[in-house]
Amino acid sequence: MSSIDLPVGVLDAIAAPPADRELIVRRELAVSLYREEYFSFGKPRELAGLSTAEFHQLLGEREAERHSTAEDRALDVEYARE
Repeated sequence: MSSIDLPVGVLDAIAAPPADRELIVRRELAVSLYREEYFSFGKPRELAGLSTAEFHQLLGEREAERHSTAEDRALDVEYARE
């Protein structure tokens, strides 16, 4: 696994309990990368550490416009059949 070095004090400056800070950064980064179309759905969902349904919910909460490929839509259909 790779890592990102953040400037000293950045995580400490997040107004959240220390145990939640890394998760907040991961989810914010995931939503941003998805919104800017650097990735389709799967990799940001993985980065956020969420299930498919949970990541869809997070994107909805953030009012992120959904974009999808034919592969994404096929996976959605498969998921709906389960």
